[in-house]
Order: sequence, then structure tokens, then C-alpha cells
Amino acid sequence: MRPKKTRWVKCEPGERCFRPQCKPLNKLEGVYMTIDEFEAIRLSYLEGLTQEQVAKKMKIHRSTVSRILESGNKKVADALVNIKSIKIEGGCCKIVGDKKHERKK
Repeated sequence: MRPKKTRWVKCEPGERCFRPQCKPLNKLEGVYMTIDEFEAIRLSYLEGLTQEQVAKKMKIHRSTVSRILESGNKKVADALVNIKSIKIEGGCCKIVGDKKHERKK
């Protein structure tokens, strides 16, 4: 299998975990979303970018964005429908700093 290409993301989720409050912790299942799935969903749905624009920002092919969105959407749907938590971690990503906050050399 070919190694995954590094995906460039701007939004680092940190320690983000979303969980339903209607289920006790000891009975709660969870799904794991990768940082690149989180970023693709953020760019596509929150920022309103096309898949082509998301691909350019993440420095990957448009068809890869489509696969990442499909996988992320399936995980979000699973969590919402089946009352599961969502934990965001992992993936082959490189975090890109905000140019306004970087020091000038």
C-alpha cells in the first residue's frame, strides 16, 4: 500500500472530544475522527469552500478530499444517530501556522 501524503491543516483541534450528556460515561461508545477529517469538514461546511479549494489548502488531490469527507461524515452520522462520543486525534497531518502570528525573520 502506498504511504499517505501529508495533509496540511490550519485548525489544530487540541484535546477535543464531544459527548452526549444523555448517556452515562460507562455506557458511552465513541468514534475517532482524524485531524484531516475534522479539517476537511471545517473547510467544506463551515468555511463553505469547494472540494477543489479544500484540496489546494490541504495540498492534496480533490478525490482525496472527497474520500476524507465521506469518511468524516459517516463518523459524525454514526455518533449522532447511535449516541456516541467523537474524539478527534491522529492522521498524517502537518499543522500550518497563521501567517499573521508568525514572527518576521
